[in-house]
Amino acid sequence: QVQLVESGGGLVQAGDSLRLSCAASGGTFSSYAMGWFRQAPGKEREFVAAIERSGGNTDYADSVKGRFTMSRHSAKKTVYLQMNNLNPEDTAVYYCAARLSVRLLTVASDYNYWGQGTQVTVSS
Repeated sequence: QVQLVESGGGLVQAGDSLRLSCAASGGTFSSYAMGWFRQAPGKEREFVAAIERSGGNTDYADSVKGRFTMSRHSAKKTVYLQMNNLNPEDTAVYYCAARLSVRLLTVASDYNYWGQGTQVTVSS
């Protein structure tokens, strides 16, 4: 059983940066593939970024490529999402997800552990 707690959300202006964190507990962190998803009001949850359990490979949604970077710190049992050049379309609740897997997972239904989410609001 893995528990995930996100932090780092907030209200920023367009062009600003934020770094989200997701702290994991209760499992062997190095065995879990991790992902970030987001959900805007009235929209479905969408994939943002994913990282393999080794940290060697990552994948990103086209809408965030070149602006967002996902990383993981094994000793801290934490994954990060560095978000640069934010725009109002990035406004959403951001969720961290985990799954015991060797693969890079980009679909929400592939994950079985989820955090409670952190709100990111970008004003124009």
